[in-house]
Amino acid sequence: MTAIIFILLFFKLASKKGDKSKFLLWVNILLTINLIFGFFWQQTGNLFGTMFFTNNLITLEKSILNLGVLIISLQAYNWLKGHRHAPEFYILMLSTLLGMFFMISSQNMLMFYLGLELAGIPLASLANFDLEQRRSSEAAMKYIMTSAFASAILLFGISLMYGATGTIDFAGLQQAVNNEGLFIFAFIMILAGFGFKISAVPFHLWTADVYEGAPVPVTTYFSVISKGSMIFVMASMFFTAFEKIQVDWYQMVAILSVASMVIGNLFAIRQQNLKRFLAFSSISQIGFVLLGILGGKTMGVSAVIYFVLIYLFSNLAAFGVINVVSDATGKENINDYKGFYKTNKHLSWIFAIALFSLAGIPPTAGFFGKFFLILSGTGGTGNYLLITIAALNMVISLFYYLRVIKAIFMDQNEYPLAPVKVSLQPLMGMGIAVLGIIVTGIIGSVYEYISLLVKSMW
Repeated sequence: MTAIIFILLFFKLASKKGDKSKFLLWVNILLTINLIFGFFWQQTGNLFGTMFFTNNLITLEKSILNLGVLIISLQAYNWLKGHRHAPEFYILMLSTLLGMFFMISSQNMLMFYLGLELAGIPLASLANFDLEQRRSSEAAMKYIMTSAFASAILLFGISLMYGATGTIDFAGLQQAVNNEGLFIFAFIMILAGFGFKISAVPFHLWTADVYEGAPVPVTTYFSVISKGSMIFVMASMFFTAFEKIQVDWYQMVAILSVASMVIGNLFAIRQQNLKRFLAFSSISQIGFVLLGILGGKTMGVSAVIYFVLIYLFSNLAAFGVINVVSDATGKENINDYKGFYKTNKHLSWIFAIALFSLAGIPPTAGFFGKFFLILSGTGGTGNYLLITIAALNMVISLFYYLRVIKAIFMDQNEYPLAPVKVSLQPLMGMGIAVLGIIVTGIIGSVYEYISLLVKSMW
């Protein structure tokens, strides 16, 4: 990843203005090579003490993010082809991804925070990448301001935790952990930092505005890669550094889970802009992820990683359609998609499959993802009230997902959107996402493989 960033930097310094088709092709080739290399020469061990740790499960998590970035790059082809700062876009995006890799591999709070900042600061620049649009600058300003507060709160929590225990290593915290008030207060501040990054209620207020103002590829990156990386870190950290206070954080996470599901669903029903719609949809999905974490170490982490993989495919397929339509027509509202099936049959089916998966309708992979999350929540504690709330929220979510499908396939529109010409690379990106939705649900060995890696980690 670092090598690719330097290659792009040298290319930027030496390049001249002109057609970017060859540049985008070579970038996608480099990202494909990077993805393939992630499955070979895997090693397990530490570097720099506890600063950097890797094993097969961590490598898989990074490979999931690599796959997501490749699909986003393919889908952003038309937009980047006409953008004068395409190399800068990739340098910023891959720098954030590198920071996320450091976070995932960290076994030390300091390394985690450094990775978090490397991942977070370039994201504000990406949100402002539609340079001519005021709403893009507004999105970047809202993100950087709220992100600064969240990072400060998280860092202060880490400082208090060091004061309470004398260590910031995950293993050291696991041994020194206690239920004293200072330690619990420090954990609450760290949880608040996580809550902001994954858009859990009540730390979600930035999400819809940033999603709407940022370019569609950047919104996709926020929704899938940024949240996915934080979920991976959260699932790992809670069952290492904070495992001994699970009784305490269970109640906190349960409240965040219920609030995220309910508030996310209620606000998603009211949305007309598709990017805001998927923003509140993602908040609701985070509620289900937090439910899975409550289930326990092995089953909970396995269900969460499996769901993130499915969520990645589902959201990328949905945003892929929004991306090509927005780039061609500038339309992003649900009402604009009325009668969409008459003129764009293939894109309509891609969008429908993605929404079915996000809603958890069988036989799409989304059904199995939510099934394992709910099963994890049940198996860990037997809290059937929490499971009932989750099931009711799944029913509510059906309404607003099917509302979009109804607009596409059933509603009449005197002037439907014109046929959208899709280039090969965006089509490949959407094809990979749809294939992932179908295959991940059908092949049960995917979940079994993830579960096997999780068991080997502990």
